[in-house]
Amino acid sequence: MFRIVHKRQLSEAVFEMGVEAPKIAAKARAGQFLMVRTDENGERIPLTFSDWSAEQGWIRFIFMRVGKTTHALSHLEVGDMLADVVGPLGVPTHTEGAGRVAIVGGGVGVAVAYPVARAMCEAGGEVTVIVGARNSELLILEKELRALPLRELVICTDDGSAGRKGLVTAPLKELCSSGELDAAFAVGPAIMMKFAAATTREFDVPTTVSLNPIMVDGTGMCGACRVTVGGETKFGCVEGPDFDGHAVDFEELMSRQRIYSDIEREADAEYSRGCQCHL
Repeated sequence: MFRIVHKRQLSEAVFEMGVEAPKIAAKARAGQFLMVRTDENGERIPLTFSDWSAEQGWIRFIFMRVGKTTHALSHLEVGDMLADVVGPLGVPTHTEGAGRVAIVGGGVGVAVAYPVARAMCEAGGEVTVIVGARNSELLILEKELRALPLRELVICTDDGSAGRKGLVTAPLKELCSSGELDAAFAVGPAIMMKFAAATTREFDVPTTVSLNPIMVDGTGMCGACRVTVGGETKFGCVEGPDFDGHAVDFEELMSRQRIYSDIEREADAEYSRGCQCHL
């Protein structure tokens, strides 16, 4: 059992949660993830580290309320217990020798972009962070990012309510065009990563993407997280989540992400009706 020690609502549907987990915190690295189960009958869901403290023994993750499990998770409070928190899982993001790098984060993907940017800054990289959201209300971790020694923080919103109006690919293309970019890292919705990789491919800028395929056990046993990279089958949980963005089959990834959409909506609707009955 893992005690919840921190909870913060970042937007209408996005929450940050911290739990006591000293053994996990001691080994956590940027880009890795956790498998979380709210109760003994619950499903396992993959969530990425947004922060941790090995000294104080806590970890934090950020999630969006999109289905039954994340809906239930959002109802837990400080002092409540999670049944399972397993991790750290996955291969840490390579942060050494990044040079001049652009880190692109979209939506909740900024939860991954922040620790990766921090690690690359600590490794001596010249880091530009580009974050995107539909509007200013959905921007997360801006304060934390501004506290880093970044080369620049570029904010983009679809409606122009904060930062530049438009997509993250526009400033990314400008950086590529300037010739002052050695590498890029992108994390967020699959469609955003697809177009970020397409943008950098034009300029032959090596690009890593942090994928978010469907996962069940997080250990490589079930094969649910398989993705095609460079024509080969890879398993996101044990060989990723980072892959060469120029080699990922994003169409297949997005198709597989939609497989259980109807079931997820029905389960969340049933859970919501149960919540209303108890009001």
